[in-house]
Amino acid sequence: MAKTFEGIARELIALRIANEIPDGSYANLGIGIPTLVSNWIEGRDIVLEAEVGMLNTGPLAFDEQIDQDLINASCQPVTEMPGSSYFASSESFAMIRGGRMDYAVLGALQVAENGDYAGWNVPSANRGKLGNIGGSMDLSVGAKHLFIAMEHATTTGEPKILKRCTYPITAKGAVKKIFTNLAVIEVTPKGLVLKEVAPGLTAADVQSVTEAKLIVDPDLKEIGL
Repeated sequence: MAKTFEGIARELIALRIANEIPDGSYANLGIGIPTLVSNWIEGRDIVLEAEVGMLNTGPLAFDEQIDQDLINASCQPVTEMPGSSYFASSESFAMIRGGRMDYAVLGALQVAENGDYAGWNVPSANRGKLGNIGGSMDLSVGAKHLFIAMEHATTTGEPKILKRCTYPITAKGAVKKIFTNLAVIEVTPKGLVLKEVAPGLTAADVQSVTEAKLIVDPDLKEIGL
């Protein structure tokens, strides 16, 4: 049986990413864990863009805050921030493809040591069907920095950070940093550098559930939140 570690919660992965995005940035959040980043930017000078056509989205909406016309890429209800604006998806993608996004935070199925990532198709599950790559390919290459937010391993404990992706690629060499429930890893020309580990874990623990070779940073520390 594959080894498993619990690590930090999804909400804390999102908090760690929010802390990595500097004030003054424009960012786009993908489906899944990335949408939770919006809950940690209130009071910050960070403008979030939803590819469905909303600029300056706020945290996720609940109860009486919900407006069915205000949604993010996951079709989750969100709140408005002062100065929010709305536009067609064509204008949204013009911003993305035009390099206006400083950061894109996306989920992934696999990430390779050279920064390739796969996030849209599981061949064995789709039985030969092509699936839908969606806007992730545009965000991957259009944003100045691509962050990946995901669980470190599959539900059965199989590594998701690999030497080479085995699923269809979304973008080649685009990933800058990987944030998981177990670690923060930077993609560099020399390889994957392990920068931070979840509380109670060691570099050896993280390596045991990572196929790609990790370079341990001399200043390795616990994930800072």
